[in-house]
Amino acid sequence: MRHQRVMKKFGRSMEHRKALMKSLVTNLILAESIKTTLPKAKQARKDAEKMITIARKGLAAAAKKPEALLAARRLASSRLQQPKAVQKLFDKIAPAMEGRNGGYTRILKLGTRKGDAAPMCLLQWVTATVAEEAPTAEEAPAAEAPKAE
Repeated sequence: MRHQRVMKKFGRSMEHRKALMKSLVTNLILAESIKTTLPKAKQARKDAEKMITIARKGLAAAAKKPEALLAARRLASSRLQQPKAVQKLFDKIAPAMEGRNGGYTRILKLGTRKGDAAPMCLLQWVTATVAEEAPTAEEAPAAEAPKAE
């Protein structure tokens, strides 16, 4: 029975799926934003949020036990492909997520891909600035204010 088994298979073997998710999460950490299909982004979001949780717990426990940070880094490096990604995760991304209780990523839908009509999206960290966002109400009137003569 498949109770509580929510992982999609994507028509790939287990090793291929693991490599795909590891690659997506590593690239998300390094580039801070990736364009992919919606089902892949939803699965990668789960793995990325677990990585942030590992990093935050390691940073919090480092004050009491320094070896806890090392253990968290080792766990993260086993789940990521590049040492640069682990370093960026612990040095930049996890501290930026301090004070958030989950919801570290966002998915912006982009429409369908031309070739096969697959739903495409942008997966990014919530702390990243979004180029597609409209200016806020405070910024718009200041930019369009007429000059007094």
